[in-house]
Amino acid sequence: MTGGGVIQSIDYAAVAAPLVLALVAGLVLLLDAFLPARPGGARLLGLVTLGGLMAALSVVAVQAASGGTRRTFCVPASLGGASAPGQAATGQAATGRAVAASCSFVADRFSLVIAAVVLAAGVIVVLLSMTEIATSRDAGPDDRGRIPAGEWYFLLLATLTGAVLLPASRDLIMLVVSLELVSLPVFALTALRRHDCRAAEAALKLFLVSVVSTAITLFGVSLLYGVTGSVHLDRIDAALRTSDGMTGGTAGATAGDMARVTVVAIVLVAAGFAFKIAAVPFHFWAGDVYQGAPVPVAALLSVVSKASGFAGLILLLTYALPGKAAVWAPGVAVVAALTMTAGNVLAMRQRAAVRLLAWSSVAQSGYILAPLAVYAVAPRAAVGASVAYLVFYAAMNLIAFSVVLLVARLPEGQDLEAYRGLALRSPAAGLSLAFALVCLAGLPPGLAGLFAKIVVFRAVVDGGLGWLALVMAANTVAGLYYYISWTARLFAPPAAGESRTVSARAAAGVAVAVTVAVTVVFSVAPQVVLSVSG
Repeated sequence: MTGGGVIQSIDYAAVAAPLVLALVAGLVLLLDAFLPARPGGARLLGLVTLGGLMAALSVVAVQAASGGTRRTFCVPASLGGASAPGQAATGQAATGRAVAASCSFVADRFSLVIAAVVLAAGVIVVLLSMTEIATSRDAGPDDRGRIPAGEWYFLLLATLTGAVLLPASRDLIMLVVSLELVSLPVFALTALRRHDCRAAEAALKLFLVSVVSTAITLFGVSLLYGVTGSVHLDRIDAALRTSDGMTGGTAGATAGDMARVTVVAIVLVAAGFAFKIAAVPFHFWAGDVYQGAPVPVAALLSVVSKASGFAGLILLLTYALPGKAAVWAPGVAVVAALTMTAGNVLAMRQRAAVRLLAWSSVAQSGYILAPLAVYAVAPRAAVGASVAYLVFYAAMNLIAFSVVLLVARLPEGQDLEAYRGLALRSPAAGLSLAFALVCLAGLPPGLAGLFAKIVVFRAVVDGGLGWLALVMAANTVAGLYYYISWTARLFAPPAAGESRTVSARAAAGVAVAVTVAVTVVFSVAPQVVLSVSG
């Protein structure tokens, strides 16, 4: 401390991954200002973005290999420990215990796993974006549907920077700021194809949903701060545990009021994140937004945005509110059951590929949520099962979106009927999509999806929630209907006179090959995922 202030040392190694992404985002904008407006310039910007993501992914790999936990932006024990109003009895002086130093950024196992998933998914999204941007330029330089490459890659890098920062955030302010950094650029990405009415409508709906969810989240966060007097997640937990021990007289009345306010705060914060992950009853926006957005943005929402939302929800529930698991766990169980059921029911009615994947993504959110309902019984197993399912799901879903991008370029390519006979007309694309759908259904040979569901089922059953396991089993069977129906179309005889094949561009072809290879590895050696997420 100097002159009444605090001088914080910054561990640049800890923040290296998001720092690399931010610097590359600035470089992309700079290059875009000087590069000629030709296809070669857009290709170079894509390659620079891809290189930045690979560099950030390498940083994460090195951090994971070095082991240990890196912390930065820390507040000393003598600061940030003030009690909330009416909580003088819970302060440091009253308890006689020192308040440990708290940090706003922590690069631990959890944050590194989520960052790796986000960056790997980002690589695939960039490859899909290179195809999308090239396709938008095929009609000529005056086409109103052209996508400006510089703005696209800058916004994409900004979103990924927030997605890498979020799982390492350990205070409320940084958590909310990171979440908004993930969300805000996606509005522009969705509407970046100018004069596209569907994209504009999707962007507007996404914007309104995000504004409402942010307002709800901020209200809940403000209540948590008011109750605990701290923004750091570990100190919020400590303050709530101490307040639970206050009994008798005025202190008892104060503790009762705080308990009620805390319950309201938990509900509001959970509701805010439920918007982000499209959980029931805040799922209504998914179908229209996914279909109106460019396919790479739909893939971004389905994997990167969802992973970020779950990371933030897990951090709040298990780092700031673990002592209140008895309050939030039953609600999580009910929301998980409703989410997987609503997603599957809505997916059954779809005739458009992207809308089907959108509601399938909602159903998958229910499976990811389910293990958190048993956190009070088995904390480590609950978080590990959710993270493992998220990793498996990301790989499987990105295969589907990669193939859908290729088929969407055909006339009437949005409709499921465009996939009839795809495995016969374009074997590589058809078989890849069939493998992805079988994986999502949890059937052999798609063992990655089967292992994902087994991990979740085991966590829920061991936690004593038999009814939730039965709901999951029923929904797994329901999901077979639309996954198998779509797969059957791939091998059905093409319609009379139908001979169109999918011409795979290099970037999208690489995306399909990489995601299939990763999913095969997960199917053959699931311990690769289970060992890092457990």
